[in-house]
Amino acid sequence: MIIVVGLVALAVVAVLYWYVWRRLVRDTTTGWGWPRRLGTALFVVGPALMFAALFAEVGHAPFLLQRTLAWPGFLWMALSLYLLLAVVAGEAVRPLLTRVLEQRSLKRPARGAGPHPSAAPPRSAPSHDGEQLSQPAEAPLKQLTRTENLTLTPTPTATRRLFVSRVVGGAAATAAMATVGLGTYGVLRGPSVKRVTVPLAKLPRAAHGYRIAVVSDIHLGPVLGRGFAQRVVDTINATRPDLIAVVGDLVDGSVKDLGPAAAPLAQLSARHGAYFVTGNHEYFSGAAQWVEEVRSLGLHPLENARTELAHFDLAGVNDLAGESTGQGPDFDRALAGRDPARACVLLAHQPVQIHEAVRHHVDLQLSGHTHGGQLWPGDLVAAAANPTVAGLDRYGDTQLYVSRGAGAWGPPTRVGAPSDITVIELASRHA
Repeated sequence: MIIVVGLVALAVVAVLYWYVWRRLVRDTTTGWGWPRRLGTALFVVGPALMFAALFAEVGHAPFLLQRTLAWPGFLWMALSLYLLLAVVAGEAVRPLLTRVLEQRSLKRPARGAGPHPSAAPPRSAPSHDGEQLSQPAEAPLKQLTRTENLTLTPTPTATRRLFVSRVVGGAAATAAMATVGLGTYGVLRGPSVKRVTVPLAKLPRAAHGYRIAVVSDIHLGPVLGRGFAQRVVDTINATRPDLIAVVGDLVDGSVKDLGPAAAPLAQLSARHGAYFVTGNHEYFSGAAQWVEEVRSLGLHPLENARTELAHFDLAGVNDLAGESTGQGPDFDRALAGRDPARACVLLAHQPVQIHEAVRHHVDLQLSGHTHGGQLWPGDLVAAAANPTVAGLDRYGDTQLYVSRGAGAWGPPTRVGAPSDITVIELASRHA
């Protein structure tokens, strides 16, 4: 069944690529000259690099190979999406532009108006007896040549169609490349800081204004490395938080390959320390080794565990992906036996874990995972799989905050979902 679904998906992708190639390459070129050959080669090499980059990461290929394939392969993935969307949008413009050009051609005065060649009188030649003999205006060979020339010369309609295809295709390609370029720049320059105030009914007055820096989905890997991690750390430290919460999907790879990239995390600084819970990508990369690595960097892993801070409880549960290895979330272990009169803040990577949090009377859950959709209209897909895609929401007596994340998975690109680090400022209702 999986093979059948895979083949169907591959067929759909192939049809979509053919459609985009047709609009951007075939319809904008004539003959098989170098422009069409170059465009066709791009639509063959690009998808090949994209699938190679995906398989290299999922298959844990040598890290050097992953890094070599990641940039061109994943950028092509993002570019493919926006080329498709731009070409589809261009279908609405195409008939309008064609109609405008047709009307202009009808209003344009004819140049060199004169009798049609077919209306010319036949030429006459003198006969031997002095009478004029009628002859055809052109010899059969010349008539054949004229017919061939008319066939090879583009008609006004064909010329107009080519012009429209080039204008619409050029605009679509420009819009797609600009979108991906700006979205990539937004990721590489690092996340911005958001500040959100969250009132908690059980929070004592002494904890009013307590600040938690929430960062998720850094996704260190073959594209985002040590330099990016340093920017994230510097941004967090600049907010001067009381506590730092790293809520999963820190890495996409092994400690052996990404240990040096994650090293700047040792510089995280907060009055009450930095805490970490696993995300689904940690289980793809080796969760146990990363739990020990972040511990060595000075972070405190919360593996289905709780710690009692001065004014509230801080708990953390493993990600749902850990269930495949028997290391899934255990809310009873993390939350049983706590004082229900104290406020409780829970770190859980996926927003869907909110339902268990509500059942255990958690006051605030901090999550990531969704990336806010990362690439518009991916937010529509994320909304179908998550109760909240981004921001603050309420479920019964439990509040849920979902960060859009600091990094990106796959394409180092975000469109319509800018990266962020959120400073949650807790507010006491007794203040």
